[in-house]
Amino acid sequence: MIQETIVTSISASGTVHIAPMGVHVEGDSFVILPFKPSTTLNNIVQTGHAVMNHCDDVRIFAGCLTGRRDWPLKPCESIAGYYLADTLTHIELSMLRLEDDPIRPRLACKAVHTGMHKPFPGFNRAQFAVLEAAILLSRLDRLPWQKIQTELDYLRIAVDKCAGDRELEAWGWLMRAMEEHKRTTVAP
Repeated sequence: MIQETIVTSISASGTVHIAPMGVHVEGDSFVILPFKPSTTLNNIVQTGHAVMNHCDDVRIFAGCLTGRRDWPLKPCESIAGYYLADTLTHIELSMLRLEDDPIRPRLACKAVHTGMHKPFPGFNRAQFAVLEAAILLSRLDRLPWQKIQTELDYLRIAVDKCAGDRELEAWGWLMRAMEEHKRTTVAP
């Protein structure tokens, strides 16, 4: 199973990095598979730690992919690191092993602390649509533009029907980034 989360990590010098990432849950292990090059990869290898943040504010997912990485943080309980102040749950992770790969290394981790902060109110369709659009934005260099456009056209239906203010703001950030990519890289 893959959980769409926000991973927070810190460098050896203490600089925090916030990145949306699908984390694989394999039994009681959590596997992070960042593409190279990756600040998240470098940070986890340097420190041996990361934090999974389960949050329902899709602006954080969209924001991180569109240059908005300044989200409030709180210090972790069991590791040197930080979790998102507005997260529902955070899981502090310790790396068990690194399986190197030229494209996408596997970082197997175990949970060392879980913090429950707020109840999960459930997702609406617009939140799912924003998450899917954020994933598409992260893969602009790997997917043909026509596939991306087809997916966005379908996802827009859910945004138009179900979005609240947060989802509309996040969708707008993503669409501006998509249009900029299309304008600068896609042949007319």
